[in-house]
Amino acid sequence: MDLNLKPKSECAYDAVSLGEVMLRLDPGEGRIRTARSFRAWEGGGEYNVVRGLRRCFGLKTAVITAFADNEIGKLMEDFILQGGVDTSLIKWMPTDGIGRVCRNGLNFTERGFGIRGAKGCSDRANTAISKATPEDFDFEYIFGKLGVRWLHTGGIYAALSEQSCETVLEAIKTAKKYGTVVSYDLNYRPSMWKDIGGLVKAGEVNREIAKYVDVMIGNEEDFTACLGFEIEGNDADLKKLNIDGYKKMINEAVREYPNFKVVATTLREVKTATINDWSALCYADGEIFKAKDYKDLEIMDRVGGGDSFASGLIYGLITMQDAKAAVEYGAAHGALAMTTPGDTTMASKSEVEALIGGAGARVQR
Repeated sequence: MDLNLKPKSECAYDAVSLGEVMLRLDPGEGRIRTARSFRAWEGGGEYNVVRGLRRCFGLKTAVITAFADNEIGKLMEDFILQGGVDTSLIKWMPTDGIGRVCRNGLNFTERGFGIRGAKGCSDRANTAISKATPEDFDFEYIFGKLGVRWLHTGGIYAALSEQSCETVLEAIKTAKKYGTVVSYDLNYRPSMWKDIGGLVKAGEVNREIAKYVDVMIGNEEDFTACLGFEIEGNDADLKKLNIDGYKKMINEAVREYPNFKVVATTLREVKTATINDWSALCYADGEIFKAKDYKDLEIMDRVGGGDSFASGLIYGLITMQDAKAAVEYGAAHGALAMTTPGDTTMASKSEVEALIGGAGARVQR
């Protein structure tokens, strides 16, 4: 497999992401509606990927985003710095002090347990990054002068606003102009699209973006809602078990979008909020590879599991150019990330490789 990656020596960054980073407020084992205290984290679908590439896998990464220039924005910057991600590409936007001009996004997240599913409650309208235009970021400088081997962005950012749809397209087109590999996680969120055109708008935007994507990532719902591909032959509760249906869907996607060099999808059967079956598929060079199954995976916090899958997959593709190895790295990293709290990974590369090799959960002394 040849992704035509730019040489590392010619690039300031192995990977950058474009998207929103929010302040996540977590009630721990309790409920949002009854909490009296919250633990603060940072998180965002696109950012989580480059944070994992830096913190778990040691690659040099940066985040392209925008913050309102206030104390919450500075807190977010501090979280990002702790994760080792370069903050020099962040756009700081003036604000009026109460959020009318722009603000920073909040995401309240409760983990769920057993029969009670995880729940998210976002407060992210009118945020700095949702209002950012291509002119707020010097994409020519980032991709043409600094050099970037890999750009990752996704459908969460594209759904933030009419403006973000335009900004993500401009970034992707400029990245492609300078030979940067582009990955995109469809990450369909009905609540984000419903007031800006719903399914119809999601399809229009994502089908246009898909024309420029090298590595397309998403689950079955994402591919159906955003690109119109469906798994046939099973009811909704069984679709995630229909591996042949998944493979057919991937092959249809590649036929319609021959620019897709890699297509990857997670496989998840939700038994309870804390017990899932977990695996993944990855297409490259006419073949589809399946990761090992993680049956009855015990989950502490599932939010960010798909993002950690993406970062493990991208690490494998960047360093090995091997889809079979990459999907194993992705599935293992995603599984480990869901055993710890917060959006972002706490796993190490050695733990990921040990899990791929069959390591168990015995105590390590």
